[in-house]
Parts: sequence; C-alpha cells; structure tokens
Amino acid sequence: MQAGQELLRVMVVDDDRLQRMLARAALESLGHRVIECVDGHEALQKFSAQRPDVVLLDVEMPEHDGYWVAQQLRAAEPGGWTPILFLSGLAGDEEFSRGIEAGGDDFLSKPVTTRLLGAKLRAMQRLLAMRRKLEERSEELRQANAQLEQLSTHDALTGLPNRRALDAHLHQEIAACRREGQALSVALLDIDHFKRFNDRLGHLAGDECLRRVGQVLAEACLRPRDMAGRYGGEEFALILPLTPLSGAMTYARGLLRTLAQREIQHPDSPVGPFVTLSGGLTTCVPDDSTTAEGLLLRADDALYQAKAKGRNRFFSYEMKLDSREQRNSGWAELGG
Repeated sequence: MQAGQELLRVMVVDDDRLQRMLARAALESLGHRVIECVDGHEALQKFSAQRPDVVLLDVEMPEHDGYWVAQQLRAAEPGGWTPILFLSGLAGDEEFSRGIEAGGDDFLSKPVTTRLLGAKLRAMQRLLAMRRKLEERSEELRQANAQLEQLSTHDALTGLPNRRALDAHLHQEIAACRREGQALSVALLDIDHFKRFNDRLGHLAGDECLRRVGQVLAEACLRPRDMAGRYGGEEFALILPLTPLSGAMTYARGLLRTLAQREIQHPDSPVGPFVTLSGGLTTCVPDDSTTAEGLLLRADDALYQAKAKGRNRFFSYEMKLDSREQRNSGWAELGG
C-alpha cells in the first residue's frame, strides 16, 4: 500500500469458497481488511452492519445473481455511495452494461491478478478520499451557514434573540394566540440610568452589565414559547404567550427580585446601589385588529410611565398600575 493511503474494508461476495480464499489472500497482501459473504442475503446483512468501503461482487451465484445483490445494496444506502466491483468469468459489452445499470462501478473478468486488483482499489481509494473531502467541505459549509443564521437572529453581545428575531416571534405568537383565544403579554425593559453606568465605569463594564442582565432574562423564560431578547442598546423585550395580565405582573415582580439578588453594582444610580430595570407591560387576547406595532407602542408607552413613576418597576398599559402599587394594594398576588 502506498504511503498516505488508508486501508480499505473490502467485502467479498462469492459462493465459491476457493475464489473467496484467493480474493482474501490477494487483498490482505495489499494491506486491506476482508469481510467474506457466501451469498446475497449475508451480503445485505453485513453491508448494513459493517459498512465496507468497497464491495467485490461475484455475478454468477445461485438464487440471486450479483446484479440483484447490487441493486439491493444501492437501495440500502440512499444518498450514499459504496464502490461495487463486479467479478465474472463472462466478458463483453452486454455484461459490463448490465453491471453498470445495476449499480456497479467497474467490471473485472476472472481470474483477477493481484496487480490489477491493487490498481483498481487504488483508484477507489482516490475516489473515496475525494468524497470525504467533499463531505468535510459540506459540513464546514453547513456550520458556516448555521453561524450566519445565528448571527442574523441573535445579539452578539448577550447571545439573546435580536430585534429581527423578536419581531418574527411576536408576529407568530399574535397569530397563534388569536387562533387559541389566549392572552399574550409583551414587555419592553430598560436598564435604569445605563448612560451614567457607562460614564462612571466605562463601556467594557457596560457590556458586562448587559450580558448579566440578559442572562437573568434568559433564565426567567422557562416555557418553550417565552422569549427574551435584546431590542437595542440597553433595551430588552419579553414575549409571554398564554400569560394574562395578572400573571405578567407576577412574572415582572419576580424578575425584579431576581435581578436585585444578583447585586450588580451601579455606583452612580439615583435608584439604589445596584442595577435595576424599568418595564412597560401590555396584554391582550389578539383579534384581527391586533398588530405587533400596536403592542410595542403600548408597551413603550407603559415603559415611559414606569420611568416617570420612579423606575425599578413595571407599569401596565391596560391597568394604569405599576408593580409596586399592585404589590402594596395586594391586587392579584398570584405567587408573588
């Protein structure tokens, strides 16, 4: 075997024991491994179980000839390609043509010399090497496309879905909740006084703060259809399908508590010593008039009210009530 060429697993299919022994001796002298089969049925079983690199297939066999076996082997690997070399005492254009049509790749007349067999197998090795390179390139291309898809739908800093992905998901959930007759809650959130954070600690610290807040939001999305994403700058968004307003406000209070427990230092915040969030909530059971733009505008208006009322709170567009007032009044304390 030439340097750089890997050994092959060659499956020999022949009902003649002597011919199998001769083939084994020749193949092993060339450095290859041999899988022996006495008929087509055994060949099909071992082909699926052991996945040979090349098949040497006798044409003249009882019950099922080599052409039938080749057709079955091809059917057993849809989308794949294992070289099949026919061996036959017959010679002629008709036999060669029939072998190719049955799925074979070459036709060798018996008796086959070790030298000729070695040359044919070296050709198969080159083809197999080319195929593996193509498969590797295809996998590299697949991974590159997956990375491009990830970059096009996710924020590079936080790893959260970006605005494009949020908008697409919101449209999907509006349609789904409309069909189901279920509530949909949407929130826009801002990190309070984030500019002052950056001015005091620098943009690298600001990036780390965004990552940590993003992690809190991602961990809070426990249901498959919930989504937290970065809407832009220090602004985030939450999409909470199957969530009525009472549940959304309970969720919001829990989120604020979780963020407070992380104790992310904010040395220049008028609100307190740690990073806080303000959020605007809107909830509806979507109908034909519901649009993503309308929901986001209402959430944005509610966010403005949360900031105006002192920050570190969520404000509901529909209730005209914030999460602190709700907590103090005892209204709808569902698990909060």
